[in-house]
Amino acid sequence: MDKIEIKNILFTLGADLCGVASIDRFDGAPKGFHPLDVMPSCQSVISFACRFPVGTLRCKSAVPYTHVRNSMTPKLDAIAMDFCIEMEKHEIVCVPIPTNESLWDSSTNRFRSIVSQKHAAQAAGIGTIGRHSLLITPEYGSMVWLGAVLSEHEFEPDPLLAPICNNCNLCADVCPINALSESELKQLDCWNHAFGDDEEQKTWKISCHKCRDICPYNLGSKNKL
Repeated sequence: MDKIEIKNILFTLGADLCGVASIDRFDGAPKGFHPLDVMPSCQSVISFACRFPVGTLRCKSAVPYTHVRNSMTPKLDAIAMDFCIEMEKHEIVCVPIPTNESLWDSSTNRFRSIVSQKHAAQAAGIGTIGRHSLLITPEYGSMVWLGAVLSEHEFEPDPLLAPICNNCNLCADVCPINALSESELKQLDCWNHAFGDDEEQKTWKISCHKCRDICPYNLGSKNKL
């Protein structure tokens, strides 16, 4: 089975983008969060993305954006799991990386996925990480959510993309809490401001995505919207 075949399976399962990274592209991963820390036999990391509806950015209400974000997690997790099961039919062992589950990294005082979804996507040639710390793809900008699968099989890796973000700093300037005042996102400051309970409406919501809204590349360079 080759790279084209596995991509076609992911597209059939509902992915909009996918790419393959070789294990050597993760040399800079934090200790404990390298693909080999999860699956010692890993040879390839397969990343995929699903589109996030643009209309959610144009709403005054936080409900549509929050609902879509919460719906994307089980969708991506299901694609990853179904893909792994399909691969076993071809005698290729894979394991899914959870889309929205994080562990506390005490060495850096931040939460991390067991393998960073956005770094996996960048390593697989799907997009590049922007100043706002979000992945930007040519096709859909930052309006994607990410999933990944580790594989024991060595697939041909996709070429890396040149950086898309031009560091215009608009995202840093618009952030209401200066979470982008340094080179690395102040993760907890961002999360505590953007995510949380609305006491008046008695619901949990995502109340801020200004950095995504203002990015000149938030819809990508190939998206007609």
